This record gives sequence, C-alpha cells and structure tokens, in this order.
Amino acid sequence: MKYLRVTFLLIAVVAVTFSVNLSAEELFHIVGKGETIYSISRFYRVSPEELMKTNGITDPSKLQVGKRIVIPTVITTAAIANPQSLTDYRVAKGDTLFSISRNYDISLKTLQEINKFSSDHVIKAGDIIKVPAKNEPVKTVQNAPEKAIDASIRWPVNPKEISYMTGQLGVIVQGEQLEPVKSLTQGKVISAGPWRKFGKVAIVEVSGGYLYMYGGCESLSVKVGDKIGPGTELGKLGINSGSEKPQLFFMVFKSNTPIDPAKAPRAGGNVKT
Repeated sequence: MKYLRVTFLLIAVVAVTFSVNLSAEELFHIVGKGETIYSISRFYRVSPEELMKTNGITDPSKLQVGKRIVIPTVITTAAIANPQSLTDYRVAKGDTLFSISRNYDISLKTLQEINKFSSDHVIKAGDIIKVPAKNEPVKTVQNAPEKAIDASIRWPVNPKEISYMTGQLGVIVQGEQLEPVKSLTQGKVISAGPWRKFGKVAIVEVSGGYLYMYGGCESLSVKVGDKIGPGTELGKLGINSGSEKPQLFFMVFKSNTPIDPAKAPRAGGNVKT
C-alpha cells in the first residue's frame, strides 16, 4: 500500500511539473498519514482555499487518509479568464506547443484554448501566439547562472546540458541516446515500467527515507525487487517526445518531499571519481 501511494504521488508530481496535456480531473493525490490540506497545497504550489474549493472540502480537520483529491490548475483558469494577463510570443525555430506550454508552466490544452487552436494545430517559426504575461519562462542554466547546476558532480548520465524542472522539483539531464543510466546509490527497486509521456521509469528506495526516480529510459535493465549498488545500470536513455532530445528526468524525495537532486546523497559523496 505504501508503494502504491508513492507511485500515485510521483505520477501526480510529474504531471504537474511538466504541465502535460491532462485535464484537471486527471491530476490527483492520495492522502497519506499525517498529511494536511496545508501540506498538500504547499507541495503542489496551490492555495489551501483553492484545493478545498475544488474538492468540496468544508472542514480541513476531517481530511481522511486514503482520500483521492483533485489538484486544481489555478494558473490555467486565471490565464483564460483574464485576457490582459496574456502577451505575444514569437515562435522560434524548434519550438512546439508542448515545449512552449512547459516553459510557461501551463498545460498544452490551456495553451491551445488561449489561442483557439485545434488539437492538431501545428505552429511554425515566426508565428505570433498568446502566452501568460505573468508567468516567466522556465529558467535554464544558460539564462539563469545564479541557479546553475553543478555538472561536475556525478549524475546518472554524463550531462551535456542540465537544468531544473518547473518549480525545481527535479532536474532534466541531457545525455546521449542509449547511454547507460546508472544508479547513484545502493538500494532496492520498488517500481520499474512505462509511465505516460516519460518512457520507462525506475524508482529506487534508499535507506534514510529516500526515493530516487530515474525517468526517460528507452529500456530498463532492472525489475521490481532487485537490490542494486552504486553504478548499477538501470536502463538505457531514450528520446523525450516533447523535446526530441535524449533526456533523463531525475527526481529525489525524502519522506515523500522533493529535494534538490544536486544535493541528494550519492555513494562515496557528490564528487566524481
């Protein structure tokens, strides 16, 4: 039951982080022991009031363990309701609606609705489209050196590019297609298989209450129950359908709370050997 709840939680986190094309009803959280409306709202970066309103909760003190609650898409509603919060964006070479929606922290469906695009609409370089004015694009290492990630420490793949995900819940590490994805620690594989839009994913439970999530694999070399060590190959890096680049989605949780993967424990320390 513990692992099932963790899997539901990570699926919801990944969906929120990347603003994939899911409706609000498809983003949900299973309430765990000790969790409150406040802690859940802070985790998903929504207000407690909006979370309660979306789920018809009038008394937050009576939140029950195991209850399924919907995570509201607050940014989506605000952007459509207030046209003045929108601004023009000139499509650059290589842009897709998916990549633009991810950069502005909204869903693909919302971006299509804002611009009155059909689900099969294709943009081209030079097009002018509407995007939220108050949401700054996701900052990468190149345009936000103050938030740059140390690529000299050990990562699951050799980083060609590396940046934080939206909300800094994890990192995206670009490597080489079919490059081995290696575990940074010893531990036990508690989940291994395909997840929608993220290829194949392996989750490793590590002592101390840690969970290490390695997503974006084309194939996996481990199965649930395997005990692994540092450097064990978990799988081969695949191509992300959104960016069309070989990218690893790497997240680390401690007691079900995301932490900075750059600071997460690595066997033998964080320095490359």
